[in-house]
Amino acid sequence: MPHSRTGGPPAPGGTAPLSRRRLLRGALAATGAVTLPALLTACAAGPGTAVTLGSNASDPVPRRAYGDALARYRDRTGRGVRVRTTDHDTFQENINRYLQSRPDDVFMWFAGNRMQFFAAKGLLDDISDLWRDFHGFPKALKDQSTGADGKQYFVPYYTYPWAVFHRRSVFRRYGYQVPETFDQYTALARRMRQDGLVPFALGDQDGWPAMGTFDYLDLRANGYDFHRSLLAGRESWTDRRVRQVFDLWRSLMPYHDQGANGRTWQQAAQSLAAGRTGMAVFGLPHPGQQFPAADRADLDFFPFPEIDPRWGRRAVEAPVDGFLLPRRGGNKEAARQLLAYLATPAAEEAYAAVDPDTVAVNSVAATGHYNALQRKAAALVANAEHVSQFLDRDTRPDFAATVLVPALQSFIDRPRDIDGLVNGIERQHKSLLADEG
Repeated sequence: MPHSRTGGPPAPGGTAPLSRRRLLRGALAATGAVTLPALLTACAAGPGTAVTLGSNASDPVPRRAYGDALARYRDRTGRGVRVRTTDHDTFQENINRYLQSRPDDVFMWFAGNRMQFFAAKGLLDDISDLWRDFHGFPKALKDQSTGADGKQYFVPYYTYPWAVFHRRSVFRRYGYQVPETFDQYTALARRMRQDGLVPFALGDQDGWPAMGTFDYLDLRANGYDFHRSLLAGRESWTDRRVRQVFDLWRSLMPYHDQGANGRTWQQAAQSLAAGRTGMAVFGLPHPGQQFPAADRADLDFFPFPEIDPRWGRRAVEAPVDGFLLPRRGGNKEAARQLLAYLATPAAEEAYAAVDPDTVAVNSVAATGHYNALQRKAAALVANAEHVSQFLDRDTRPDFAATVLVPALQSFIDRPRDIDGLVNGIERQHKSLLADEG
């Protein structure tokens, strides 16, 4: 964001820059204790009935959205939820120690590999029995909520697609057409540069924004199965297909912002909002947060273009955020009741009505209140044949933090020595696996 959010880009509504490398590195800390500060709110509840929820939603919009959803839960059940909010960056940095100390009864986190990592360490409770009563979640979402042992540990709550964002008025002013193929994409970038625009906004100071471009180039050039296999460690980073990804990316680099490693994602999104840049590969919340409310109707996107017709544009990058039950949490029965509510369409509707940069993942959730961009985002995800999470959510945290972040930033600075780049990634990946063995 985000994951994350970004694990993934920053959460919807986020405004402060995130140190992606610190965020990822923190997920690796294996010992020590951390106290997650700050009560966001305490809903009235009878003795022993309140459940605590560890939240990384520290920014105004998601805090308000979660407040509405949890108020609805209190009104319907009479049970209170005490939300203990920590700023997003600190929450991620300390998540491992948090789960091994005295965690809340329920906590917010991410689907896919990021959930599976903690499930495999025995830090999460199995909620497979709750899943038997869930409705509206397609198989792809269940898969993303399932650990390596085949059990479910995660309640999906919302998602947001990554795509190529732009201003409608800029495309209209210059007569640009939405590209469908990589050749058209490159030709459009060339034309934008001739028109005095920076074709692609990029700010990778935090180490995660460029991951979205890598993911889409790999998904489009090599297909979803190869992409997932590569990030799972079953393919070599020296494979010719990986070299092709970096070669394609290198052909686009002259059209990107210069000095991207010294620029934040907010600065990149702001340049898009100001009309100085023509396009940006982002998740929905990132430009959405930076566009003034009066200009939101001018924000639009198109799917990342096709590279190989065999794979087309069938895969979409759409990270999923949600809730989990920590093994060391105390109020188990109340926590499970809250998770059952959070899996309902009503809970998702309450959140999405306040946060316009996300879409509900439950297929039964009402969408009549969506704005035009939310409807388009929901359709993009719903019509996808495959949904990936995000590079640092689909691979092991230590590899993402210590190898891929510096490797991609090095590539942005010097997009020439692809052989040296992929050989270095592969060598470090093998070293991590050897240390583990």
